[in-house]
Amino acid sequence: QVQLVESGGGSVQAGGSLTLSCVASGTSFGIYTVYWYRQAPGKQRDLVASITGTGYTNYGDSVKGRFTISRDNAKNTVVLQMNSLNPEDTAVYYCAFIGNWGQGTQVTVSS
Repeated sequence: QVQLVESGGGSVQAGGSLTLSCVASGTSFGIYTVYWYRQAPGKQRDLVASITGTGYTNYGDSVKGRFTISRDNAKNTVVLQMNSLNPEDTAVYYCAFIGNWGQGTQVTVSS
């Protein structure tokens, strides 16, 4: 059974940074694309970033230049480095992979 566990969320002031991690168990990320999504209260779930098995990355327009996604296949981990955070980044952040979702980790940015 595939399980994804996100960690690293928390509260930070505007301009600060957080590093989110997603670890998979029950399978390997392997060649598959891994995604980070986020959902703010009352809003739809939006794509934040993705990374393919070969390391090609894609970012949502609102986070380009501030967030960086990376993966370590040996550790079965995908990391989302978030810099220059602003209150609009407040949301629950989810890791997703071949139809599986983690439980999410809350990120709160105060002004």
